[in-house]
Amino acid sequence: MADDAPRPSSAPHPADVDADPGDGRDETKAERMDRNWNEILQELRVTQTGTQILTGFLLTLPFQQRFEDLDRFELDVYLVLVGLAVLSTALGLAPVSLHRALFRKKAKEEIVTIADRLLRGALVCIGLLTTGVALLIFDVVANRTAGFIAAGATLVLLALVWLALPITNRPNRGSDPR
Repeated sequence: MADDAPRPSSAPHPADVDADPGDGRDETKAERMDRNWNEILQELRVTQTGTQILTGFLLTLPFQQRFEDLDRFELDVYLVLVGLAVLSTALGLAPVSLHRALFRKKAKEEIVTIADRLLRGALVCIGLLTTGVALLIFDVVANRTAGFIAAGATLVLLALVWLALPITNRPNRGSDPR
């Protein structure tokens, strides 16, 4: 039976059934996937902007006079940070490429699931990138000890606001409200 053919009234089309009747939303699974995809796109826009700023900062460093004064540790940290910036960018752009490849192939659920995982990976890379940038800047401007303290403080801050805050503020429902 074609998707646009009328269905008997006793058997509703699966896309016409509320995806989760207990969550207070009146939406089909397709509508839920569309909404989830749009939410992921909004999150990607935010992460891409931050990643672009950090990457731009890193790309300007070799052209600064003080870059030649970096010791081996600082150069190694810098190169790891450039690698993390590249990886963050790749993970942040991958959902767009995935969507292009699977567009109109009735794979929205797969796109949303994979994009969610890619975005989580990008956030891990961005967290490490942010921590490393704090390490490098404090190390160069102050000293190595200040760099490690700044990196540790940044890592703790990110863990608190990115992990602890969402965990401690989860709704008391038994299911994921997607």
